[in-house]
Amino acid sequence: MSPPPSQPNGEPRVAPTADDILDALDPEQRQVAASPSGPMCVLAGAGTGKTRAITHRIAYGVHSGAYQPQRVLAVTFTARAAGEMRTRLRELGVPGVQARTFHAAALRQLHYFWPQAIGGASPEVLPHKASVVAEACSRLRLQVDRVAVRDLAAEVEWAKVSMLTPESYAAAARRAGRDPAGLDATAMARVLQTYEEVKTARGVIDFEDVLLLTVGILAERDDIARVVRSQYRHFVVDEYQDVNALQQRLLDLWVGERDDVCVVGDAAQTIYSFTGATPKHLLEFPRRYPTAQVVKLVRNYRSTPQIVALANVMVRAAHGQSRTSPADSLQLRAQGQDGPSPSLTAYSDDPSEATGVATSIKSLIAQGTPASQIAVLFRTNAQSEAYESSLADANVAYLVRGGERFFARKEVRGAILLMRGAARADDGAKPLGELVRDVIAGAGWTERAPKAGGATRERWESLQALVGLTDEFVSSNPQARLTDIVSELDERAAAQHAPTVEGATLASLHAAKGLEWDCVFVVGCSDGLIPISMAEGPEAIEEERRLLYVGVTRARRELRLSWSGARNPGGRASRRPSRFLDGAASILGEGARSSAKATGPTARKNSGKSAKAAKLLRCRGCGKDLVSAATRKVGRCQDCPPTYDEATFEALRVWRLAVAGASKVPAYVVFTDATLTAIAEKTPASPGELATISGVGARKLERYGKDVLAVLGGADPVETAEIFCAATALANDVSQA
Repeated sequence: MSPPPSQPNGEPRVAPTADDILDALDPEQRQVAASPSGPMCVLAGAGTGKTRAITHRIAYGVHSGAYQPQRVLAVTFTARAAGEMRTRLRELGVPGVQARTFHAAALRQLHYFWPQAIGGASPEVLPHKASVVAEACSRLRLQVDRVAVRDLAAEVEWAKVSMLTPESYAAAARRAGRDPAGLDATAMARVLQTYEEVKTARGVIDFEDVLLLTVGILAERDDIARVVRSQYRHFVVDEYQDVNALQQRLLDLWVGERDDVCVVGDAAQTIYSFTGATPKHLLEFPRRYPTAQVVKLVRNYRSTPQIVALANVMVRAAHGQSRTSPADSLQLRAQGQDGPSPSLTAYSDDPSEATGVATSIKSLIAQGTPASQIAVLFRTNAQSEAYESSLADANVAYLVRGGERFFARKEVRGAILLMRGAARADDGAKPLGELVRDVIAGAGWTERAPKAGGATRERWESLQALVGLTDEFVSSNPQARLTDIVSELDERAAAQHAPTVEGATLASLHAAKGLEWDCVFVVGCSDGLIPISMAEGPEAIEEERRLLYVGVTRARRELRLSWSGARNPGGRASRRPSRFLDGAASILGEGARSSAKATGPTARKNSGKSAKAAKLLRCRGCGKDLVSAATRKVGRCQDCPPTYDEATFEALRVWRLAVAGASKVPAYVVFTDATLTAIAEKTPASPGELATISGVGARKLERYGKDVLAVLGGADPVETAEIFCAATALANDVSQA
């Protein structure tokens, strides 16, 4: 038996009694802890002490004799949260409880039972998917870069936690509107299949396999399942709103026919649905366990009443929630002292916003607020650069949480390397801004932002930030050349890599989940960033609202929101405040309203554009909104029949098959099914019209455009393909000669 933990003075700490544990709780927390047996669903709002409630529930169960500590398994989603839970339980005198992440608990069981269930040693767990995904793409002759590989790896993870196979993926992905790295569902299914083949050949498994294999063993081997269920009799699941289908299946197998399970979560903090997480398990828990107690924790101990009032406004404004939903009534009740009212500041442009925030942070530190108790939260990692730069200029130490420093990112380092090489040949003939754009195009920068989201969009944002830095530098140094901007970037990188022990935190809203600070700056609160422009459909928009809610509820004493009207100084002020702030005008002022109607010819012109865009986002068959990239591409939803001429589509398909066969590449490398369908639907009559179709880029237009238009015009598809392949072969012979 372990000795009791010591107090700071070295004396043994007296273990609390069961009554002591209950006496330390508020009425709702006490209700959670005082009923350690049977099913329980704890709906816990932000800052309401959910970890305190569930650790005291476990401790009370042990001290009252209802539990044996080694028979309890508490699972959560991060190693940090599991470690915090273990620390609190030790302080409460119950060090024997297992508190682990889902993956850690499953891996431990997999290692233990593998020799019995499979035989031999368990396989090695692949630390990262990227190399296997890259090899799978190479086998399929898909031309993908590092960023696309990251997006495809994330899609592999989503498919596996959703328990999809390569055969079932395509239909599910179309229903969910998935569009990873621009691949259609059929192509992605092939990537999934090949990924599994490569992984098998290497003799490794990935993190999702840890859960899948554990599920398989427990489902197929009743003897092993009985051993696990005899080991663990009581279960606690934290952050239950983030459970995916695979984790829920594993939990069901752990629990079996019993009902000693306590789940804790907050549907208003569901921000990881892109990874397969869903709050439905939390909200449907009382239906699955009719005898379950449902306890709501609404006393907020973290934030001031002023901050809590703003958070409540955001929850009340959420769309798509049933009035009878348990999450609907989770209105927080502040328990702390008053503080300053949350503020919303408008800036003319992004650099001004970053400078203003840095100035405010420096002032707070001068007034006595520790830098470690200040955070700047943003929607995308690409936004961090401006704040890194401004804080460095203000001589304020900082640290970046949940993402690479801007100048450490591979695409940024690669772009600067290209600029350094090109500087030797810079003869001053081309304007610096134009020259930089030409050079970093080699690193993947394009004039227009990519339609794809995820890592692809983040990389573009990073490179676009270099363009913005160059334009800003040129405006104050008109005679500057490429060597000057490279030196400026080197100096910025050196200044921002200074050691930071006591520093302000820079973090994305996702990375801030579970953390808190005295003073929080939520920046970029404009439509296009919050909600982000890639969010399509009501569900995606509401997740963006929840993300802002998470950011707001990270603040303890002071909350400052801000937004800017333009990206660059002197740019047209085309932005507006986030629509999520509309209902908060009584707290933040009239400047929070995003829906003020513009007047005049410009407004009417923009209104016409908006109406046209809205029309294009509706299915031409049934009129429903089109929310996925694939359906928007063809102009109709999955449920409506095609409106193209079948003979035209078949001619295009025959041509594509012939070209792919002669080129020795898969057909979807020529054009994906979705792109081919869109061509047949829209029947473009000129290269310009063909270029407007998503999936027909400049390279494919140049390579295939003439032949596609010929087939659409009635030319024989096989003959057209043969002429194309002969011309291509001749060109290759000439180049080799």
